[in-house]
Amino acid sequence: MDIGCKYGSHRVLEPKGVLPQPALRLDNDMSRVYDNEILVDVIALNIDSASFTQIEAEAGGDEGRIRAKILEIVSQRGKMQNPVTGSGGMFIGTVARVGAALQDRGLKPGDRIASLVSLSLTPLRIDAILKIHQEIDRVEIKGQAILFESGLYAKLPADMDEGLALAALDVAGAPAQAAKLVKPGDSVLILGAGGKSGMLVAYESMKRAGPTGRVVGNVYLPQDKATLESLDLCHEIVVADATRPVDFLQAALAANGGREYDVVFNCVNVANTELSTILPTRDLGVVYFFSMATNFAKAALGAEGVGKDVTMIVGNGYTRGHAEITLAELRENPKLRKLFEQHYA
Repeated sequence: MDIGCKYGSHRVLEPKGVLPQPALRLDNDMSRVYDNEILVDVIALNIDSASFTQIEAEAGGDEGRIRAKILEIVSQRGKMQNPVTGSGGMFIGTVARVGAALQDRGLKPGDRIASLVSLSLTPLRIDAILKIHQEIDRVEIKGQAILFESGLYAKLPADMDEGLALAALDVAGAPAQAAKLVKPGDSVLILGAGGKSGMLVAYESMKRAGPTGRVVGNVYLPQDKATLESLDLCHEIVVADATRPVDFLQAALAANGGREYDVVFNCVNVANTELSTILPTRDLGVVYFFSMATNFAKAALGAEGVGKDVTMIVGNGYTRGHAEITLAELRENPKLRKLFEQHYA
């Protein structure tokens, strides 16, 4: 058998000896598929929100320049990893081949799947970009990708449109972490509560905090406040700029009766919101940085500088059961599902 490294190091071209995520360049030659790899015909990429926002800003919103930048990144790196943010996204596609060593996975050619590992570590070849949906960070393509033996994926559910499932699974790590971190009676603050991950985190937090807890959502735009209010996802919504930490702190505390929060989630897609996440958190509270726009050096040194003893969790997009938890949320909440279908599918 032709077996590669379980974690994909055999696909690393530069620098040798590292794993695929930090690598600068991967081998995206799909003519040779190892026996412990899965080859997928990709139909769409959901690019990480921080990454797409950066590319869009660099391109001045011009679709042609966005297209060219995506193709340039994949051509140079053999994967879709934004060189500025370091982040990727995920894909949906149809299984083309399952390696001989992975035949016990219950996966077969023709199955529709979503990747649950980042594009920043996934060998990818783009033959053509068919359409770009700037409003939802989605790119329809013709191309192929490789999932390694350790790679996570989910079969697309039969009761959901594939676009809806892609939108939800793209941010599955965030609400699943909320299910783990939020306890009955907790006060919870969500920065970026108007986005996909923020809304799912808010819904899960309301469930977990229960009748004695309090969930406060933050949005930047007033129209996002109206959307959240219509969905009943928070007890209160604060319109404030999270890049201005002192002003933000005052607004966030006012929404919680002057008290600091037990758990704070950062779900924004812009830089320089680290201290707005840390400052409203009580000592020994928990901060979860789902945003890949986070500068973790700023977060660590910033917390030290303001004397905050808080537990800070890096936004690992995976936690056990995350796909099932996230899809269940859409099944449980018809209003939230309808909004996702209208805006993200």
